[in-house]
Amino acid sequence: MNFLKNVRILSGNALKIIAAICMVIDHVGFIFFPQMMWLRIIGRIAMPIFAFTLAEGCRYTKNKVKHFCLLFGLGAICQVVYYVFAKDTYLNILLTFSLATLVLYAMRHFKKCLFDENTPSTETVFFGLVFIATIFGTYLICQNFTVDYGFWGCMLPAFAGIFDFHRIPAPAELKKIDILPVRVCSFAVGIWAFCAFTVTPMPTAYMFLALPFLFLYNGEKGKWNMKYFFYLFYPLHLAALQGLSMIL
Repeated sequence: MNFLKNVRILSGNALKIIAAICMVIDHVGFIFFPQMMWLRIIGRIAMPIFAFTLAEGCRYTKNKVKHFCLLFGLGAICQVVYYVFAKDTYLNILLTFSLATLVLYAMRHFKKCLFDENTPSTETVFFGLVFIATIFGTYLICQNFTVDYGFWGCMLPAFAGIFDFHRIPAPAELKKIDILPVRVCSFAVGIWAFCAFTVTPMPTAYMFLALPFLFLYNGEKGKWNMKYFFYLFYPLHLAALQGLSMIL
């Protein structure tokens, strides 16, 4: 056990910094060096790390409404900017993660009702149907709009949340499997599902390169509060790269 603690050296902030660097490399390759596929391959690491840390954020956040509104609001602003300047209706990754957040919260609430003996069965059934409806609604949105990473990209964070029983009155046997290796392995199944059912121009199997980084996660947020930095980094770095491409 001490060995595992020594190996897990990456905080949530460290994971997001690694993902942000990989994302920049990916977008530099896409905009400036499309012939250099190795840049795009490195970029495949970014999305799974962000998806996993999103699930971790939903696991611990107390103000779920604020969390969702912040993510969706920034995604909506970015979408408006994309449409005004590029007439692009392609729904950006922040909106993908907004849908994923709804699925995660619906699943968490359903699990709370399922394992809480004081919850009426009718309420449990109701929120079970809400959870199913959230998944189905996400599917319909992805069928009718071009969503970044598609339906399985929206579902990917949910695979990390399957064995999440934090602050959920689950039996002790289930609590015991709510550990990082199990959550990462469950997430790996989500990556497999994404690779199996999603058609993209890039080889999706390179997303598995993110897993070693996730196994090094220590379960801690990190010393600094960098939440707003990572929210703003996505649109700002894209704007900077697009501006540079126009100058060059």
